[in-house]
Amino acid sequence: MKKPVTKKAVAKPVMKTDSAATKAKATVSPSKLIDGRIKELGDWRGDVLARVRKIIHDAVPGVVEDWKWRGVPTWEHNGIITTGESYKTYIKLTFAKGASVPDPKGLFNSSLEGNARRAIDIHEGDKIDEKALKALVKAAAELNAAKKAR
Repeated sequence: MKKPVTKKAVAKPVMKTDSAATKAKATVSPSKLIDGRIKELGDWRGDVLARVRKIIHDAVPGVVEDWKWRGVPTWEHNGIITTGESYKTYIKLTFAKGASVPDPKGLFNSSLEGNARRAIDIHEGDKIDEKALKALVKAAAELNAAKKAR
């Protein structure tokens, strides 16, 4: 896997109101934090998160990894493409503009009622259609680029 492109960690004073994610990002790069999350999960969820991370990097060379909110891995290219949330029984990939992204293989199976986002919940044992996921990630990045160009 190519070395992930990441936002540079910026050392800044940590204020009392900063979240744990903000404090962590102040001292460690988002890519290292994602590495840590994968290792911390230590089970099939870590394997899935590592696998989708590779697919995302293959789909969008130059994708930027970030660490947002309460410790959520995100992948960005001209805006957020997707997040990689980990829960007890599944991994959730939430596409910020998923409702506007073509999904011919029907990968989106969660958050279907919203006007903007769509998600893919991956449970233990689920097969990942790598080709379809790669196309979805690429389409989301292209949508971000098109909106930025306007």
